[in-house]
Amino acid sequence: MNPKAIISWSGGKDCTLALWHARDKYDIGALLTTVTREFDRISMHGVRVELLRRQASSLGIPLTLVEIPYPCSNDIYERAMKDAWAESQHQGVANVICGDLFLEDVRRYREERLFGKAACVFPLWAQPTNEIARAFIALGFRAVLCCVDTQVLAADFAGREYDEQLLRDLPAHIDPCGEHGEFHTFVYDGPSFKRPIAFAPGERVLRDGRFSYCDFLPLG
Repeated sequence: MNPKAIISWSGGKDCTLALWHARDKYDIGALLTTVTREFDRISMHGVRVELLRRQASSLGIPLTLVEIPYPCSNDIYERAMKDAWAESQHQGVANVICGDLFLEDVRRYREERLFGKAACVFPLWAQPTNEIARAFIALGFRAVLCCVDTQVLAADFAGREYDEQLLRDLPAHIDPCGEHGEFHTFVYDGPSFKRPIAFAPGERVLRDGRFSYCDFLPLG
């Protein structure tokens, strides 16, 4: 039997690809996602929880929501995540799959402050991000940019398809996976999905004077 695991899930491309690589080695019991209570959206990404629920249903994996307030201190966030992890451990879960790529401080934070070093698994760690980006697309996954940091990337990138054309259009200083927070994505189809997630792009909104969000509206 494969060890039981949950996956730290944002709905984006990196965790989706991490899930793809981990699927044969672990029994994935849940998608663990932080959502902001007041907005009913995925924290940081700004995607509606309804689309997250449809994503989980299409993947055939239960969804565990970790609700946090807005604004949220780091202490509150850590407490909520630790509580969710403790509950998972009570159910026999041994590992957390993480989609992080190369940021050492983020990895240490997960290992030392949230889940424990022995629990964390990083299937994509230290792989060249240009290769990760193109592998994601070549496998047939489809995603859109849901949030863009306008300090480094033009606001109208929000809402665009994550494809080869987008990779060509990214400025040279932008990581092709957005690992420095340049952009975030929402995955709506691919080999892991039973069916694509139907949605329509809505308005584009600037938040905090910096982040451009494209609202995605559930269809059907």
